[in-house]
Amino acid sequence: MKKKGQLTRSDITFNICNYLFFIIFTFICFYPFYYLIINSISNNELSALGEIRFLPKEIHFENYIQILKLGGLPTAAIVSVARTVIGTAATVLASAFLGFMFTQEQFWKKAFWYRFIIITMYFNAGMIPMFITMKTLGLTNNFWVYVLPAVVQPFNIILVKTYIESIPKSLQEAAEIDGANILQVFFKVILPNCTPILATVAIFSAVGQWNSFQDTLIYITDQKLYSLQYLLYTYINQANSLAQMVKNTGGAVGSVVSAATTQTPTSIRMTVSVIVVLPIMFIYPMFQKYFVKGIMLGAVKG
Repeated sequence: MKKKGQLTRSDITFNICNYLFFIIFTFICFYPFYYLIINSISNNELSALGEIRFLPKEIHFENYIQILKLGGLPTAAIVSVARTVIGTAATVLASAFLGFMFTQEQFWKKAFWYRFIIITMYFNAGMIPMFITMKTLGLTNNFWVYVLPAVVQPFNIILVKTYIESIPKSLQEAAEIDGANILQVFFKVILPNCTPILATVAIFSAVGQWNSFQDTLIYITDQKLYSLQYLLYTYINQANSLAQMVKNTGGAVGSVVSAATTQTPTSIRMTVSVIVVLPIMFIYPMFQKYFVKGIMLGAVKG
């Protein structure tokens, strides 16, 4: 007879298989990032030959020193950080306010405006009309082209609206009885109770802003407004030509090319990829505790 709390053979077998599965799954998810890091700090020639697989060899940090010397990198980093911070704050605030307003019965033509926003998830004008619109509005070669088009996101509004509907109406009613207007209700009652879903929206927005480079490619020609991802994207594409140029000229070229003198195309790609990925890897764990709760409550009403 099985005693209380005692595991049967089938329970033990299941637990072992379960742990093995998640260990293997975790390794599969983690290894690509680990592979990038160890190859970026190992001997460049060994890395180019594919000899670095599990442990770094002849560790050095020259790749990072040289990459950080590339022209325009500090300015591009500032642009990327600024667009991520400002864009995320604007998107979170807009999503929260619109999601809140779409739960208010007194909102004029609420159903119409809600459907009007949601339909944009399925239809868009296309790249050329979008470019013409941005140019007409004076947003080409303008920092705000990174922020304004991404402020209103229908998916985020749906998440926030659904989450707010799960908050007891009595909280708003009590605030209104005390004389609070709609903005006071929003900032003092609703926002403090929406931390999980707002953190979820912040993660979506921050990752999208940080990783984006196509908007720079389409709308920006001023090098002072290049984002970090676009600049590093060009370096990755130019890695082979930079390395070949160094071989042909003996390193007697411009400052950008001199960074590849002791590097290989592989080392450049690995180092640049790590620089792009690491900031998000550090930020995500800070919001992870809110993410699962927010996405579940924001996706399912009740």
